[in-house]
Amino acid sequence: MPFRYFIKNLLLPPGIFLLLLLFAWWLRHARPRLSRALFVIGLAGMWAMSLPIVVQWSAKGIESIPPLPQDQWTTLAQRADAIVILGSGRERNDPSWGADIPTGVALERMRYAARMSKASGLPILVTGGLHYGEPPSEAAIMAESLREDFGVTVRWQEGESRTTWENATMTAAILQPLGIKRIVVVTQAWHMPRSVWSFEKAGFSVVAAPVGFLSVDNARPFGGWTPESRAIWQSGQLLNEAAGLVAYPLFYR
Repeated sequence: MPFRYFIKNLLLPPGIFLLLLLFAWWLRHARPRLSRALFVIGLAGMWAMSLPIVVQWSAKGIESIPPLPQDQWTTLAQRADAIVILGSGRERNDPSWGADIPTGVALERMRYAARMSKASGLPILVTGGLHYGEPPSEAAIMAESLREDFGVTVRWQEGESRTTWENATMTAAILQPLGIKRIVVVTQAWHMPRSVWSFEKAGFSVVAAPVGFLSVDNARPFGGWTPESRAIWQSGQLLNEAAGLVAYPLFYR
């Protein structure tokens, strides 16, 4: 698993652009024209990834599922039987807490799902496995935070999955024997199309509840044309999702 993540991060931006810059430096004497071309491509790619306006434009092509209106939360029990929150990694050994904690992305999903659960009365399942094989699982960390920070008790934990596809299939192994096939899925807006596809393939009827939209206009200075460090991370997430949307139908049928 660590090797898989290493290769993935190396071949997807910004890793591939850094590789191009490295090759440009290495070939600067032997192949100067090729070196210049690689340098321009690598630098242009890194610059584009750092622009908030590029993030916004790119997200519009991926965040195709609209938000779930809050005035529909109280009647959600008519359309679904459980809320499923997808894991999003963990922050390891946080000194403030003396333990592993949910990521900021996970907290955004949890807060949204907690409000929705209280409004609808629907029970929650959290899904997310071990980070590099070390306990606790993402699911266990989220369940503890939901209980202690949001006052919501998680009914089910799926703590073995490592991918979105496994989130779906392993959740199905828990819920479908109980007769639960209608669910609300909570995850980031840019992650939702792949998630809905995976859970529907696993046999669920899905109500999508996306959070954390990147396609909205946040009125940034200079119209989003100045580089921001956060935009690089956001661009990476969008590129990962674009790759996943292409790869999942090929590998999971």
